[in-house]
Amino acid sequence: MIGYVTLGTNDLQGNAGFYDALAAELGVGRIMDFDTFVVWGELGGSGAGISLVKPYDGNTATVGNGTMAALQAKDPEQVRRLHEIALANGGSDEGAPGPRGEPDEQGNTFYAAYFRDREGNKLNAFCMLQG
Repeated sequence: MIGYVTLGTNDLQGNAGFYDALAAELGVGRIMDFDTFVVWGELGGSGAGISLVKPYDGNTATVGNGTMAALQAKDPEQVRRLHEIALANGGSDEGAPGPRGEPDEQGNTFYAAYFRDREGNKLNAFCMLQG
């Protein structure tokens, strides 16, 4: 249902490398690249993408309180790699990789890591561990 998530930036070129590194780990790349925005994802693919954009109204981009974009990983190892990549590319830690909450009725567990990009936008990488 979700096609893509857009996050604001005040330094598009400076922050694009952060997302290039995460996208590379996820096996996707830039599918649009303009002066005011960049989109990462799978060209023509069915998965959701992520866009980094300078606000159209010309005002300063700010972080949305309670807003977060989640990146679906294939397994816990990729969750850990995405967290490491985020920190190595100027991001900040918001929660180390690990299980969150209790297993559901089928024994499945939500496994995630949380981090922020260079401007404070919150992201996470997650997968479900099968019970």
